[in-house]
Amino acid sequence: MLRTAIITGSARGIGKAIAHRLVTHGYSVCINDIPSAKNDISAVVDEINSEYRSSNSRPRAIGIPADVASSTSVESLIQETAQKIGPLTLMVANAGVTQIKPLLKVTEAEIDNLLSVNFKGVFNCYTHAARQMIAQGDPKTAAGVETYKIIGAASIVGFRAFPLLGIYSASKWAVRGLTQALALEIAPHKITVNAYAPGIVGTSMWDKIDEGLGGLEGRAKGESLKLYSEKAMLGRTSEPEDVAGLVGGFLASPDSDFVTGQTMVIDGGVVLT
Repeated sequence: MLRTAIITGSARGIGKAIAHRLVTHGYSVCINDIPSAKNDISAVVDEINSEYRSSNSRPRAIGIPADVASSTSVESLIQETAQKIGPLTLMVANAGVTQIKPLLKVTEAEIDNLLSVNFKGVFNCYTHAARQMIAQGDPKTAAGVETYKIIGAASIVGFRAFPLLGIYSASKWAVRGLTQALALEIAPHKITVNAYAPGIVGTSMWDKIDEGLGGLEGRAKGESLKLYSEKAMLGRTSEPEDVAGLVGGFLASPDSDFVTGQTMVIDGGVVLT
């Protein structure tokens, strides 16, 4: 099998954990993040290539900076990846940004900025990946796999909105709808489309949420993360590796070949769907 994956926003956090999990399951991966994270991308690539030795001439990881909000940049990202490490069999549209602000104070520019990454960025990754996969032809012939896979980042706030995260919530609801619609349209091409919905994950993104919520609600930094983590039935903050187990383990594996159009929650029991 020639399994090749692109993981956007993978220079750190959840995306990095997903990349590592995929490599342990035999994937060669493209580490992608915004151009300003070029050094971080290189560090992850070096880390993977030194930790997981390749048994052939194909590198286990390459790095390509690109802004997912740009359609042309995503198209180039996919084409370059396919040229360097083989047919694209998995796209993980993981990149995202957040915002903490009451809806009545949100500006048009802020809406445009957040949706350009969280919705348009996922749309760009989904549609350009689908075009690449369709052009490659039958997945069994092209790469020795039964299905191509496209996976996107939603959130538990795409199932239940949280105060002060209104536009972020809206963007993640949109990812769920996009995932269902594309799954319906491209199933005849042997492509599955699913999404994952993390909960309260201890990443740098939550640091920003925590700081914003703490300031707006009068709590010290760190208290918000603790408070929301306690809402989980399992009683702890999620780790990036928890999400990687679902995405890089199940959703990226042959075990999920008959699963499509779904958004799976991985939150320790914060939201029940």
